[in-house]
Amino acid sequence: MNKRTLFPLFCGFALLSLILGLSLFYIEQQFSYLASALAVIGGIAFFVLLSLIIKHNFGQIKSTGSVSLFSLKRWKKVGIVFCIVTGSVVFIGVSHYLANNSSIRWDVTQDKQHTLSNNTIEYVSTLTHEVQLTAFYVGMPPKYLQDLFKEYERASAGVIKTEIIDPIEQIAYAAKFGNAINAKERKVIVQSGDNRKDVDFTQNSLTEEKLTNAIARASRAPRTVYFLTGHGEYSISNEEYAGLSKFKQLLADNNIHSKTLMLGISKSIPADCDVLIIAGPTSELSQNEEALISDYLTKGGDALFLIEHTLVTTPDKPLSAEQLQKNPNLNAILNQWGLDVQSDIVVDFTNHIGDDVGSPATKNYQRHKAITEGLDYTFYVRPRSIRVLLQRRASIKHAVIVSTASTENSWAETNRTLDIQFDPNIDTAGPVPFAYVVMEEKNEALQSDKSSDTRLIVFTDADFLSNVYINQYSNAQMGLNLVNWLAELDYKTFVSAKEIKVERLDLTSKQKRQVIVILFLLPFFFVIVGLVVWLRRKR
Repeated sequence: MNKRTLFPLFCGFALLSLILGLSLFYIEQQFSYLASALAVIGGIAFFVLLSLIIKHNFGQIKSTGSVSLFSLKRWKKVGIVFCIVTGSVVFIGVSHYLANNSSIRWDVTQDKQHTLSNNTIEYVSTLTHEVQLTAFYVGMPPKYLQDLFKEYERASAGVIKTEIIDPIEQIAYAAKFGNAINAKERKVIVQSGDNRKDVDFTQNSLTEEKLTNAIARASRAPRTVYFLTGHGEYSISNEEYAGLSKFKQLLADNNIHSKTLMLGISKSIPADCDVLIIAGPTSELSQNEEALISDYLTKGGDALFLIEHTLVTTPDKPLSAEQLQKNPNLNAILNQWGLDVQSDIVVDFTNHIGDDVGSPATKNYQRHKAITEGLDYTFYVRPRSIRVLLQRRASIKHAVIVSTASTENSWAETNRTLDIQFDPNIDTAGPVPFAYVVMEEKNEALQSDKSSDTRLIVFTDADFLSNVYINQYSNAQMGLNLVNWLAELDYKTFVSAKEIKVERLDLTSKQKRQVIVILFLLPFFFVIVGLVVWLRRKR
């Protein structure tokens, strides 16, 4: 084996020994026997190598009077090698800096598992009061929890402060939170001012949905909505298909408390009522109840009317007088606000759910930032059309929320015997509106105990918020947006996300250092191999 072969091998051995020794020291955080031996061998090898180079060049000075080390050709090679190594170091350093400090994120996972949702980012970015997140976790916390906390800090520009503590190691600090120390319990305590919410994730991983809802509850003032009862309305306690229990839970997740109200007994609408919801009554309200609701609205109350469809039949089975009165239109109240609900059925042959043309699906929304922005399709079961009365107070403002999109293939069908055929003389051509928003600014001179303006929303369907349909498309988000706007809250609402099962890899600190060493040395390995091949070809 000649000198030209031995020299690069000796150089490689010296470099490899030194790198392995230092890498083992970094991983173990101490000089073990192996790490020390490799580092010493590598250091001695480099010292010997340097001595041989100096001796070789001094020999050349004596024999030729010049040193080939300083030749232009050799300096060119050294310069190229130096540029490649320096460029690699700079690239790795810059990439690591940007990865840790840049606000740009590119989440390529299918369900965006490592990125906060747009709703969460938009909400936490508007927080003005500091929110403290304190996680109790015995042992080394999982990587996903650390990453999730960092994302909240970043998105809130530091308004959200986070910490992860081991309640066993920091028992005195943990005791300040007033809880008994449990080694198996894992939870996050969310604090904002005097408000506190606890999120338990002992059994399941902590999710963005749970944490954001807890932040919202701790940082917002609660609201109270009352659901009218006593007339066959949809029930918030009913967990069957036709109930509103899921809608009630979504409201609760957004710090909106739901209560029931039977006007026939209470004879008044409670003072803490932020929104009155009338969800699909099947029988008429009494005149006294209508008067109470009208008075509530006149004084600045806010309400959501969900009016159910008219009954349909076949030509051989005419509707009885009782059936014709079922599912009242509540026009005795709504006419005072310039709206008139019709006794028809909105059909859409272009876009509907299943085979039912009387269940239109639509994205034809009036632009409204708080109610319809960002919504996907919503669908409704046999809604009625709504008309605006010409004779109304000039102070009342109306706007369509939802309507069918088709002009030729949708209309309001007045024939209730299932003979669906457009009649231009009596049917209303599309697009057909079946949801309106009404607002009337209060005259300050007339204001008494209510200081807000009247806000009123009318939908001619309640089924879209029932347990069987609420999680379809954007139905849930639409319902939450409606209540949110009526309650005059200035924040986004949050819909429960689908559970994502993620297999996570949590590493110990030593394993993390091992990964760092591997990732750091890999590019240099390829660079060194490339340089050796290139130098051998240049000989």
